[in-house]
Amino acid sequence: MKRANFGAIAEHIAAGLLRLKGYRIMARQLRPLRGSGAGEIDIIARRGHTLAFVEVKARADYAQALEALSPHQQGRLQRAALAYIAQHPGFSTFNLRFDLIAIAPWQWPRHIQNAW
Repeated sequence: MKRANFGAIAEHIAAGLLRLKGYRIMARQLRPLRGSGAGEIDIIARRGHTLAFVEVKARADYAQALEALSPHQQGRLQRAALAYIAQHPGFSTFNLRFDLIAIAPWQWPRHIQNAW
């Protein structure tokens, strides 16, 4: 399977998992403005008064998926989250959280809340 297809399927699985856990998907594959230094947000999900910015990592096994998120990427995602909140001030009073969903073939997805 091609990497892009695997990634798209993984994001679809992750969104389904979040829905099953009671989250409402607010956005998927949100791309930042050019030159902002922010990264793409895979999924933004809301449950109650919490807004989760979710990074989905699909790899051959969980260990590789968990190691795939570098500190540089974390910073880019945090900047993207702040930009999203600035554009959607209604969420400014929400609790913000950065989650990771690790996807590996033939295994259940792992949702790690407050991953960083």
